[in-house]
Amino acid sequence: MNYYTLPYLVLTLVQLWPCSPGMQKKSIKRTDQSFTAVRRVKRGWIWEPLFVTEEQITKMPLYVGQLKSDLDKEDSSLQYILTGEGAGSIFIIDEYSGKIYVKQKLDREKKPFYTLRAQAINRNTHLPVEPESEFIIKVRDINDHEPQFLDGPYVATIPEMSPEGTSVTQVTATDGDDPSYGNNARLLYSLIQGQPYFSVEPKTGVIRMASQMDRETKDQYLVIIQVKDMVGQAGAFSATATVTINLSDINDNAPKFQQRLYYMSVSEAAPVGTAIGRVTAEDSDVGENAAMKYFIEGDSRDVFDIITDNETQEGIILLKKRVDYETKRRYSVQAKVVNRYIDERFLEEGPFEDTTIVKINVQDADEPPVFTLENYVMEIAEGAVSGSLVGVITARDPDNDDSPVRYSIVNGMYLKRLFSINEHNGTIITTKPLDREIAAWHNITVTATETKNPEKISEVNVYIQVLNVNDHEPEFPRYYETFVCENTFSGQLIQNISAVDKDDSEEGHHFFFSLAQEATNISHFTVKDNQDNTAGIFTVKSGFSRHEQLFFYLPILILDNGIPPLTSTNTLTVTVCDCDIEVNIFFCRYGTFLYSLGLSTEALVAVLACILILLVFILAVVAIRQQRQKSLLSEKIEEFRENIVRYDDEGGGEEDTEAFDISALRTRTAMRTRKPRKNITTEIHSRYRQSLQVGPDSAVFRQFISEKLEEANMDPSAPPYDSLQTYAFEGTGSLAGSLSSLGSNTSDMDQNYEYLADWGPQFKQLASVYASCRNGWD
Repeated sequence: MNYYTLPYLVLTLVQLWPCSPGMQKKSIKRTDQSFTAVRRVKRGWIWEPLFVTEEQITKMPLYVGQLKSDLDKEDSSLQYILTGEGAGSIFIIDEYSGKIYVKQKLDREKKPFYTLRAQAINRNTHLPVEPESEFIIKVRDINDHEPQFLDGPYVATIPEMSPEGTSVTQVTATDGDDPSYGNNARLLYSLIQGQPYFSVEPKTGVIRMASQMDRETKDQYLVIIQVKDMVGQAGAFSATATVTINLSDINDNAPKFQQRLYYMSVSEAAPVGTAIGRVTAEDSDVGENAAMKYFIEGDSRDVFDIITDNETQEGIILLKKRVDYETKRRYSVQAKVVNRYIDERFLEEGPFEDTTIVKINVQDADEPPVFTLENYVMEIAEGAVSGSLVGVITARDPDNDDSPVRYSIVNGMYLKRLFSINEHNGTIITTKPLDREIAAWHNITVTATETKNPEKISEVNVYIQVLNVNDHEPEFPRYYETFVCENTFSGQLIQNISAVDKDDSEEGHHFFFSLAQEATNISHFTVKDNQDNTAGIFTVKSGFSRHEQLFFYLPILILDNGIPPLTSTNTLTVTVCDCDIEVNIFFCRYGTFLYSLGLSTEALVAVLACILILLVFILAVVAIRQQRQKSLLSEKIEEFRENIVRYDDEGGGEEDTEAFDISALRTRTAMRTRKPRKNITTEIHSRYRQSLQVGPDSAVFRQFISEKLEEANMDPSAPPYDSLQTYAFEGTGSLAGSLSSLGSNTSDMDQNYEYLADWGPQFKQLASVYASCRNGWD
């Protein structure tokens, strides 16, 4: 393979045959200002050095080099042929000498190389004297493209106070020249504007911090970067890019109060939560780094509080506790402000907080009366007579003039009917006896009003507890339904009883049960106290008969443990039931009911059986009727289901003659064709006259129905399934005769419908139809 390395144009030859042992190699090295060539000669082809400068051809065509065979005797017997990319259009060859010329300028950025083939043939025989050889011409680059910043302008952000050498961003330029040859595409970056704060790496374009910068001093910098090709040598192309560098904030500044001393005031009448004033601190940082939080220090934090306004970052001082001008007239409050978010990297630079003093003066105000207690709790025994003392309410005017106070109850009329208050001294008394079982507590509201300034009013809640007095007798908690079997034995338990008491008991209720003294000797039952507020009722004899006595009434004596103790007599009704030993409540209840009516058990069963049979019979009749209705409905649906024919065709009116074939109305073939046309008018007229003397059962009427049935069966246009034909019998007629046109002596053929044309264009189509029909009848 023979090839040349030239500074501008390279001719690379690739021969297609293998190297032979007889290859002769010769190296020639030549150095001057234009090129350095290495020549290799192979037997058969002799290649001369070729070169041309990219896009600098001034005279066309320009000689490039020469191809020559060692068999060429310079007698013009050989012909040189050049083929491949650009052969004939860009490159040409002298077929006698083998010299190659270029016809136009070459641009490496459009096409960096050309692949060509050379061949030498004998002019007389047209046979090749040298094998075809392929070679590549590479176009050498020149510096004809400027570097470009494709991503500019650039914007970068870096935290303030970043250390020196911190990478900010990287700018990158591109050059269209060949980076593999010379320095045409070798770029060099430099800083035109931005010293001494920033620097740039010459080869990579990385911008770095050159010194620490404070955002609060300057938060934005404009840096200009220049790039040159050919490593910045003379004649190099250059380009510039602008980089905007923003410094982001860090929390490196502490908040500072604008004032070292604030003066504020608050009225002693101000309620809790009142905003007294605002304190302001400044922070040079921004955003989250400037977020602040305020505190109250010292003893004043029990009376005052401070919150942060998140929008303005101001501290709002609030009243946490009511102040009193007569007690303390001036407060000195120490407020502190700190950063909400602290950067630990700057803790060594000092605390990120500040303090100030707030002087708060309390202003005097006409205050309403003040009660000695926040609320009052009083007690009174139930049943106390009207006018009994409940308690005393006390209020005073806190101002210096000590105005008299007037008391009153502001609750509804119900409580005013139970209690009253002395408006001068606040004494509360009852106006009627109280019942604890109705209401154990009474909550009333008492107001105190200054007599000098009635607008100054205060309220207080008074809770009155009604103490229990044993004034309610114990009693059964419910009605006991007690039964005893006729065959019971002596000593059998028939009922457990208990008691309740509406009164309260400090030690808990305890009840004692016994049989009243008047019934002890004559009763067939006894009471056994279980000592747990319950008792059992037992029989003292065996066998009872409801025929002799159905009901027994036992007087039960119940004693409570109140002071003083109270007793009550409660009657327990025992009913004799027709059973052996075990009591069935349901059976006994209804057995007693029937016995009281004079009915036996057998009679009750018979009545119930009759009622049950009657219900079954009624249900059976209803079911049969429903089944018949369903059957009739299904038969009707089945009978008429297939006889419903639906036509969805809709005509277009009288003017529409294209929607159907009207000729079918004008011809007799569309009618019943199997039978000749009858004079329907005459026939109906005759049959009608006959029907005046005959009924539906006459032979004439039956013959008429038979003919219509046969006519319907033979009708070819009828549906292919059963259909319902309906004919009405008008009856025997009346003395007035028939008003129908069927009885007229004139027929449709005698009518003249030409007058319809005179009615206007709306009846024109109708007139033509009748005229056509008349012509058809004729």
